[in-house]
Amino acid sequence: MKTLLTGATGFVGSAILEALEPENIRVLGRSKPSSVADFFSAEIESDNDYKEALSDVSVIIHSAARAHIMDDQSEDPLSAYREVNTFGTLNLARQAAAAGVKRFIFLSSIKVQGEETALDRPYFYDEAYSPQDDYAQSKVEAEVGLLELSLETGMEIVIIRPPLVYGLGVKANFAAMMKMAAKNLPLPLGAIRNKRSLVFIDNLVDLIVTCIDHPNAANKIFLVSDDHDVSTTELLTELTLAAGKKSRLIPMPMKLIQIVATLLGKKAIADRLCGSLQVSISHTKETLGWQPPVSFEQGIARCFNKV
Repeated sequence: MKTLLTGATGFVGSAILEALEPENIRVLGRSKPSSVADFFSAEIESDNDYKEALSDVSVIIHSAARAHIMDDQSEDPLSAYREVNTFGTLNLARQAAAAGVKRFIFLSSIKVQGEETALDRPYFYDEAYSPQDDYAQSKVEAEVGLLELSLETGMEIVIIRPPLVYGLGVKANFAAMMKMAAKNLPLPLGAIRNKRSLVFIDNLVDLIVTCIDHPNAANKIFLVSDDHDVSTTELLTELTLAAGKKSRLIPMPMKLIQIVATLLGKKAIADRLCGSLQVSISHTKETLGWQPPVSFEQGIARCFNKV
């Protein structure tokens, strides 16, 4: 029996692909990874037929998604997110259940629970949904639909909600922070006292692989992190050290940063730099007997291709 992987050319999907045995993997997606022999070409859409791709498949790892886009300028962002993240996901899952697939692992996002937590008040896996944008809303609707489908069909659903995922080759905001650290500019970010949960790519992949056949994973929701929350100041300091330099961050009070940023029309950036977003992985560790195999410090070092 095969494991079907979607999103195999993305940052997370490509890391999952590397961790799995090639002879047991089938990839579904737009483009064929060079290392893959068993490939089915298809988009994740609401009306595609996946019958051929689902033959002899026991587990699906669904990492494909329309990614979160800052300041999305599309005409109808919610519909665009829903087509892939909600309707496309549920179309694939319904066909999977009909084909006898045993387990469907869905890579969701902590954004389904919200954008920010009070300091030292982390999100837990069983809290209410509180999506703040169209991307998160589409993921909420997918989760709800998958759990309903499980009740109807008996196919096991596993939902994983990561916070920010980082590692070598990451893009977007974390890549920008890596560049800032490498340049080692004297930035006024030396006194930020927030806390954020992050997850190193290898830790996320290890949890996903654990969930392929762990009996306790069936029909569960799991939060994931490095189990080591850090402030923006600590993160930039660690990144700078990993880049081989000594941090030169200037200790400007958080309130002053937020005031100045607001006056400059950059309030959203300040909110991300100063806000907290923590998750508790106690349920994940207790349910699966799982621990992140890579420490935060090791993960940051590997961002710069260091062991």
